[in-house]
Parts: sequence; structure tokens; C-alpha cells
Amino acid sequence: MIKRAVHLTYKAARRIVVAVVGVTILLIGVVMIVTPGPAIVVIPVGLAILSIEFTWARFWLRRLREAISRRNANDRHSRAEAQQARVRD
Repeated sequence: MIKRAVHLTYKAARRIVVAVVGVTILLIGVVMIVTPGPAIVVIPVGLAILSIEFTWARFWLRRLREAISRRNANDRHSRAEAQQARVRD
């Protein structure tokens, strides 16, 4: 009985600590959008911390990764087309 209560307490405490740390880092990243700072780095770190315990954070982190991958692919494609145009000229 006591072991089960301690386990539940540990689980709840861990979830609370992860939530507090993750939300704090995420909010710092959001503030960095309008102030100088590496918001592009800090926001995914906050989501990664939150995704340890929360499914919704895992979902948003996945969407953010996919958006970054698409943007990088589009940038590579644009640079390749520009290089081909320079070579042809």
C-alpha cells in the first residue's frame, strides 16, 4: 500500500517537474521571438522536454521537425536550381 502511494507520488512529482521545466523553457523561447535570442533553438528544446511526459508536446515537436525539414528541402532545391541556371549561362 505504502509502496504504491510512493510510486504514484513519484510519478506525479516527476510529471510536475517536467511540466514546470518544459513550460519555463518554452515560454523563454516564445519571449525570445520578440527579443534578441535563439528562439529557433530554445522552443524545440522546451517541446522536447515536455514530450517526455506529454503526448501533445510530442505531436507539436513532430510537426515542427517536419516543417523544418520541408523548409530545408525547399532551400536546397532552390539553391540547386540557381546553381544550374548559373552553369547554363
